[in-house]
Amino acid sequence: MEIRLENLTKVFTDKSGNQTRAVDQLTITIPSGKLVGLLGPSGCGKSTTLFMIAGLHPVTEGKIFFGEDDVTRLAPEKRGIGLVFQNYALYPHMTIRQNIMFPLENLNIKRQEAEKLVVEMAELVGIRDQLDKKPSQLSGGQQQRVAIARALVKKPRVLLLDEPLSNLDARLRLQTREEIKRIQRETGITTIFVTHDQEEAMSISDQMVVLNFGMQQQMDEPQVMYNKPDNIFVAKFLGNPPINIIEGEIKKGKIVLSDGTVLADTKIKDGKYDLGIRPEDFKVDDQGFVVDTTHIDHTGRDTMIRFMIGDKPLRALVESESVEGKKTIKLMVKAHKVHVFDKETGLVLS
Repeated sequence: MEIRLENLTKVFTDKSGNQTRAVDQLTITIPSGKLVGLLGPSGCGKSTTLFMIAGLHPVTEGKIFFGEDDVTRLAPEKRGIGLVFQNYALYPHMTIRQNIMFPLENLNIKRQEAEKLVVEMAELVGIRDQLDKKPSQLSGGQQQRVAIARALVKKPRVLLLDEPLSNLDARLRLQTREEIKRIQRETGITTIFVTHDQEEAMSISDQMVVLNFGMQQQMDEPQVMYNKPDNIFVAKFLGNPPINIIEGEIKKGKIVLSDGTVLADTKIKDGKYDLGIRPEDFKVDDQGFVVDTTHIDHTGRDTMIRFMIGDKPLRALVESESVEGKKTIKLMVKAHKVHVFDKETGLVLS
């Protein structure tokens, strides 16, 4: 089921009449059968967008389409969605079987068929042996699987996940996100996944949408977005350790740092720009520039080198073997790995 958002806008008005534009003219197409992550900092509009798709927030402007169906003004229960919240929202007095079956009770599905669907969903999410337990007897990860099974049991057209892993510890987050990806692939259901965790979004999503102040910054495959950010916001938001941003200049086809270091050739016109270099895009090379390291952190396979260019602290992440036994470290930027951003618009030029 393809989902199309056309100029989607949400404005909240408080009691004093002050308005907040939470989502601003958002136009995106979510391909059928794909898992798409909505990603961005707190307050960027990602959950508001999800709740408009779900029908929980009325739309101020724009339209929402499921396939060819305009669902903009349709009630939530008529949209054919499965919604999973971060707090699971399970009924504590019911068994897992009853929790999963609950959405089917309003659909007048015969008991025998409902039981079959419950077992089918429990099998899918890996909790068939937990059906007669209460939610309090399950781990956080298992409870989240119950919530997903309950959302899927009514065979929705679209699955919506709002920060579904935020209440889990690190180990369970990793395990559960792998399960979510497996379940999505097996069912083929179009899924929208809201998170503020970039690693989570990059590992689970077929495509990501990065939002800021309610506006789309970029939509692309995770690795493409990481390697080719459209603007400086996306470049800075993605990556851990974060991208190095430093002022530079282009002179006669050369990208030059403030200390005169030449990084690369370019066809961009002369002028002053913001330059972005990811830490892993440096390499140790005898033909490079000498760095006066302020600190070196060995982390096994990799070594983090911290150094200064002018008054700007930078990080380089290199293979540990490349610096072993070296008293002087020379660095070079890998070919085509310097991102050039316009200082006024923040848009990438390279």
